[in-house]
Amino acid sequence: MPSITVADANVHYEVEGTGPGLVLVHGTQGSGETHWGRMVDGFSGDRTVVRPDFSGSGKTTDAGGELTAEILAGQVAAAARAAVDGPVDMVGFSLGAAVAAATAALEPGLIRRLVLVAGWAHTGDARQRLMFELWRDLDRVDFGLLNREVLLNGFSPRFLDGLGPDGIAEAIATNTREPGLDRQIDLDLRVDIRDLLPRVAVPTLVVELTRDQLVPAWGPIALHEGIRDSRYTEIDSGHLVVFERPAELTELIRGFVLD
Repeated sequence: MPSITVADANVHYEVEGTGPGLVLVHGTQGSGETHWGRMVDGFSGDRTVVRPDFSGSGKTTDAGGELTAEILAGQVAAAARAAVDGPVDMVGFSLGAAVAAATAALEPGLIRRLVLVAGWAHTGDARQRLMFELWRDLDRVDFGLLNREVLLNGFSPRFLDGLGPDGIAEAIATNTREPGLDRQIDLDLRVDIRDLLPRVAVPTLVVELTRDQLVPAWGPIALHEGIRDSRYTEIDSGHLVVFERPAELTELIRGFVLD
């Protein structure tokens, strides 16, 4: 079980495959395994896939302090350097997209190509703030309530209906609470990497999810507009694309990082 000490954190990460490094950065209430586990085989044939758990998730432990995008970027960068030599490609999902963008800005020379999926640059939208405040309050009362809310709004209606009652019940039962979820939600409410975006100087692909109710189009658009010469594309999916459309997302990432 590889890990590396970064400040007060013991950062756990998984490594699979061979070849140049590909770092997959998870989002809120996820881990390297839960958000990326089903997609590893699509990359590990020609990439060394690195999946760090940043503070609040998975097997990573720390002192429990307030999180920032910069702190998590430092953890992700340290895991990438410990796992592979040379520049890496990096993919961030949701909160992980903000962390990955911050990593590219703060760690010049580390990242070769960057993919930002369903991310945002600043939590300033009133609807998004309302959502994260609801997440915070539901989690304080009963994680099961938050779990159902995220399931309801995280998937597209068509996909969720296709799961059927048994599939929905299984999804609820298997999604257990990450230990630092409250701290990650607190960071969600404070995300602001706008000043860092002009410092991202690597080829970047920004991915919007057209049925995303958690991070609507304005989020990816702000990343695209803030990162010079970035590319922009869409996937027809709800926010939880890593579960809803993993094959399509894998193909999109491979097409960009292997180009």
